[in-house]
Amino acid sequence: MSLFIPTYFAPISQYAAISTSDSVVFELDDNYQKQTYRNRCYIFGANGKLSLNVPVKHLLKTSRKKTKDTLVENDSPWQQQHLKSLQSAYRSSPFFEFYEDDIVKIFTRDYKYLHDVNIDTHLFIADALQIDTSFATSENYEVSPTITDYRDLAIAKKGIEVKMESYIQMFDDKHGFIPNLSILDLLFMEGPNAISLLEKTSIEY
Repeated sequence: MSLFIPTYFAPISQYAAISTSDSVVFELDDNYQKQTYRNRCYIFGANGKLSLNVPVKHLLKTSRKKTKDTLVENDSPWQQQHLKSLQSAYRSSPFFEFYEDDIVKIFTRDYKYLHDVNIDTHLFIADALQIDTSFATSENYEVSPTITDYRDLAIAKKGIEVKMESYIQMFDDKHGFIPNLSILDLLFMEGPNAISLLEKTSIEY
C-alpha cells in the first residue's frame, strides 16, 4: 500500500510508483500547496515544455486550505483550452486517436472540486495502462504514515531525480528529450508499451 497526492494527469514518476504498488491511498486531508502537480501537468508542445494549469479557488480565506476543499475555478474555459493544447501537441502522435474519445469526456464534464478532476484523470490513465491497482482516499492526515509515502512526488520542485529510458517524443528533434512529463506524453507516444517503460523507471530522492 502506498500514499499519493492526487494530481492532474500525473507525471511519469508518479505512475512509475503506482505501477509497482499493490494498492493506492490518495491523500485528501493535507493542506493545499501552490506550485505543485495538484492542478498542473507538463506536456511537450511545439515550443518545448508546456504547462497546463487548472484554475482553482478556495471557499475559506484562512491560510490553511485542505486539498479536499479546493474548488475548480470554472469562469475561464480551461477545459476547452487544455483539450485544444493536447490536440495541437499530440494529434499526429502514434496513439492519440485511440484515447481521444475517452479523454474528451474529462474535458466536457462539470467539476466543482479539484480532487474529482484528478481522480477522473487517474481512472482514465489506469484504464489506458490497464493498471488494476485498487485505490482509496484518506480519512485523516497521516503525519508519519506506516505505508510507503510518495506524497513528495506531487511537488514540482522537490529535486526528485527520475531515471527512465528515453522514448521518441513529438518535438525531440527541436528540443531534445524531456523526461518526466505528464503520463499523457508517454501514453500518446508509446500506447500499450508505456507500462513496460514505467516498470523500468526509477525514482531517487
